[in-house]
Amino acid sequence: MLRPGLFAGFSRRQLVTDCWRREAGHWAVRRCPFIDQWSPSDYGYLVQCLQGTLPGGGAVYGAFIGGRLAGFCSVEGPLTGSRSQFSDLTSLHVSQDRRGRGIGRQLFAQAAAFARTRGAEALYISAHSAVETQAFYRAMGCVPATEELACHTGPEPFDCQLQYAL
Repeated sequence: MLRPGLFAGFSRRQLVTDCWRREAGHWAVRRCPFIDQWSPSDYGYLVQCLQGTLPGGGAVYGAFIGGRLAGFCSVEGPLTGSRSQFSDLTSLHVSQDRRGRGIGRQLFAQAAAFARTRGAEALYISAHSAVETQAFYRAMGCVPATEELACHTGPEPFDCQLQYAL
């Protein structure tokens, strides 16, 4: 059940040192240290978003270890993009203490499989610009998006807009 208690013990925390930044039309790595850590209100908002994903025909997948949530992802139901070519991967997170074990790869594969069933040509990902996050998505085969969606670039101007061909 999608409730805040599901995220008890889940640590969405990332120590960020370097990020990708678009400058004059080109990408460059820049030093911009900060800690990205969700607050209780962030988890409350997340639960609301995930609860809205399911009635819209989307999917939410969770990975559990010992009965505890280790990672999750969500894919929206409606296709988006100028030709309805994208399936929107709206979240993919692995608890800080569970990273590096292949959980993100498995969740990404589930998201891609779901998107294929929806008839999408590609997954669309508005991803954190941290070099580690970008390295993960590049290793998965993601490339810069051929079309950027304003619903993501407006609220998250520093995110990198990616796509993954299905």
